[in-house]
Amino acid sequence: MDLNIFILAIIVANIIISYKGFSDVYFFRKYEFHIGSIRSGDQIRMVSSGFLHGDIPHLAFNMITLYFFAPIVCMYLSSFSFLLIYFGSLIFGSLLTLMMHKNDYSYRAIGASGAVTGIIYSAILLDPNLNVNFMFIPIDIPGYIFGVGYLLYSIYGMKAQNDNIGHTAHFGGAIGGYLITLLKAPVILSENLFLVVVLAIPIVILYFLTKAGKL
Repeated sequence: MDLNIFILAIIVANIIISYKGFSDVYFFRKYEFHIGSIRSGDQIRMVSSGFLHGDIPHLAFNMITLYFFAPIVCMYLSSFSFLLIYFGSLIFGSLLTLMMHKNDYSYRAIGASGAVTGIIYSAILLDPNLNVNFMFIPIDIPGYIFGVGYLLYSIYGMKAQNDNIGHTAHFGGAIGGYLITLLKAPVILSENLFLVVVLAIPIVILYFLTKAGKL
């Protein structure tokens, strides 16, 4: 796995900042995503919260996922594009969360999941033959099926609100990864329109559910 300096820098930054947050409650509260603070003008939380994690498993899962998918983005595009998609997805995730929870002033969130989900969606777009597998599922899942399924599950999670997972940030991150990747590699539209359309299905569903007031 080709792990370049930019991917390594993102992983190291997540580890250092997360570990600081594990032992320093003031630091953690100062930089977490918090609707009330952001609406009062503390905009840095829109980005800084993406480098904080709740515990080691949370941090490890996000960084391991990034380790496997980020090199695909760098290989097909560039290191600069990887950074653009990573931070763009992080911000998209924060913006969608802010939009969906704008009146819940106590809403809090942390984690790189939005940025990482954007990288996953980007990798799926860039590599139509990409398969995803997990240790507990002994089969390869086509990337586009995983991507669509994951976002449909995120919509369910956003609607049910029965866990502590930031589904809204995941979805916003995926939108960011999807749009920025198409802007950076518009040839995908002509070479694999089917994939582009299929991956857009959950985004369209979310749009209409939101317009209908179902979320």
